[in-house]
Order: sequence, then C-alpha cells, then structure tokens
Amino acid sequence: MKVTDITTVLLDTGTHPTALLQEGWLVVRVHTDEGIVGLGEATHGGNALVRTYLERQIKPWLIGRDPTHIEPYATEWLARARGHAPATAVSGVEQALWDIWGQSLGRPIWALLGGRHRSSVPLYANINRATFDRSPAAHAESARGAVRAGFGAVKCAPFDDVQYRFPDRATNLAGIRRGIERVAAVREAVGPDVRVMVDCHSRFDVPTAIQVARELEPLRLAWLEEPVPCTDLEGLERVREHATMPIAGAESLVGRVGYWETIRRRVLDVIMPDVKHCGGVLELRKIAAVAESCHTAVSPHNPSGPISTLMSVHVCASIPNLLALEYPWGEATWRRDLVRPTEIADGAIVVPDSPGLGFTLDDEVAAAHRMPEA
Repeated sequence: MKVTDITTVLLDTGTHPTALLQEGWLVVRVHTDEGIVGLGEATHGGNALVRTYLERQIKPWLIGRDPTHIEPYATEWLARARGHAPATAVSGVEQALWDIWGQSLGRPIWALLGGRHRSSVPLYANINRATFDRSPAAHAESARGAVRAGFGAVKCAPFDDVQYRFPDRATNLAGIRRGIERVAAVREAVGPDVRVMVDCHSRFDVPTAIQVARELEPLRLAWLEEPVPCTDLEGLERVREHATMPIAGAESLVGRVGYWETIRRRVLDVIMPDVKHCGGVLELRKIAAVAESCHTAVSPHNPSGPISTLMSVHVCASIPNLLALEYPWGEATWRRDLVRPTEIADGAIVVPDSPGLGFTLDDEVAAAHRMPEA
C-alpha cells in the first residue's frame, strides 16, 4: 500500500465575539492506492500556514511511501518542524496514517496502541464557544444547558477581556471582577456536585494569578487552567505553591521533549497535550506515559471538531492516567452529523470498536459547510 495524495477541507463553524481569528475545522485526508482514506484534523494551527506546509513539505515526501511506517515518519517530521503550524500539519497527517493502518488491519486505533483501559471516555463541556453573550447570566445558562445534556463537568473562560499585553491596570481589575462574577454564576447554576473548571488563557502575571486563585477558592474549582503562560515554569511553580485548587495547562507544547521539564518539575497537576499540535496520536500516548511516571494526570486539550475528538478518544482509552477529555459543547449545531456513525457526546463517548478511527466524514454535510478557498 502506498500514499497517493493528501487533501484538506476547511469547514466553517461560524464566528465568535471572543475569537481573534475564526479558523473553522481543518480536516486532513490521506489517500492510498488501495482506496483506503485516512482522516486527521489540523485545526487551530493557522490554516493557510498548515496547508502550505502540508503541500510543500509533507505531501511530496510522503507520496509513494508505505503509510504504516508511522513512528519513523513522524519522528523525522517533528525533528524538522519549527513552529506551531508545522507541528499541527505533522499531527494532522500522523492521525490520518493511524486511521489507514487500523482500517487495513481491521482493528481500531486503540488496539494498535496496546489496548484500552476503559470502554467509554469521560468528557467535560467547554461552554466558551456556545456563550456569545458574555454576561454572568449567559454563562450560567450555557452551564445549565451542558448539564442538561448529560455533562457532569463544565469549563468556562471568563477572563478573555483581561488584557495580557501592555495592560491598563484599572481596566484589568474590572475585567477580573467580571470574570469572577461569571464563575460564581456558573457555580450557582450547576450546584455543588458538578465539577467547574476555569481557563485563564494565560491572562495574568504571577501576583495576579495568585490573587485570582484565592478569590476563586470558595467556588471549589476542579482546576485553574493556564493562569500564566505554560512556558513560565517558575511562575507556575509559584502559583501552584499558593493555590488550593489543582493547576492545569500546557496545551501548546510539542513532543515529549517539549513536555519534559513541565512534567519533571511537577509544576502542573494536570497536563493538557493536544493531538492536533503535540505530534499526533503516538506522541500524545508517549507524553501520557512520561506523565504517568511522575504521577501526573492527563486531560487532553480539545476545543476541536469531531475528527480530533474521536482521535483523542482512542488515545484516552489507552492511557491509565486519564482525567477527562475536553468537548466544545454547543459550537456548531451540525457537528453531530459531520461523521458517520453520528458522534454521540452526552458526558462520555463510547470507545469505537470499528477499524481505524471508526468514523467516516459525511461528504454532503462537509460540502454544505465548506469554507471557500482563499
């Protein structure tokens, strides 16, 4: 079996007032001479840059090669990848190769990773993309909707109007106060038994992060995510020393090497590698193994489309130190129809037993939501 082509389709998920750039979902297809097509996702990497890297770097190299030699290929690609977009391109193609290999063997991806620890993967609902009105009341209503849909954990990003570059102190203090009010509204809406997570999107310096963590203590968070940039290991150490809730983060790092110091120094209670950026399926599995050796939980970052979600499900099934998988609740009303069989997400996703990814793209739905070529 040989690779014959790599193609992409960009799907329009609409706009959101908190997004600096609306990218949509970028689906990668790897085609073979035996008619097997593998799916991957390379969303949130800068779509134009990702497509250029795929077309100029990976595609000429991969065409004519056996798609089942995944680890040697991905190792070489990651060694050459410099920057977020190349790493995302590599990750998307690597995912598709696993889908091809599983289909060719008649086995699901999780089986090729060594078996599964669980038959379903627990999810938490990221309500950020469903919350267009940024008032506390709207956050509360989104949280209630996610709980009604079956989710036992919700995450919000309440501090996105806090400026992290050249900040105005008075403006930021008001933004922090509004953010805390949003979290309080979410907690009141869902009650004491639903887990609530808060993503700070690296908006704070260390003293501010510590103060915000103290003010959020009465709301009993499941975790505080990215209070400072994940590359600021000393800052994360200081925040973790002072905070009473777990600290999560590291969604944008690449490869085991990229995660090593974060894991080794135990600056986070929960690491959040993303299958679309970290290097793909096998690299995510290896990062989780490194984290396991340091008694660190894994909760993959996944504010993404169904292809990335289902790829993550296979990896999550195979790792012992899973906490939960992120799910972008309410982002696109047609999401469930994009893949066949229909993606079911009501607080958990059943791990598929079908070969490869276990799902195919519905071409009619994809065509209806395809973004025009630039």
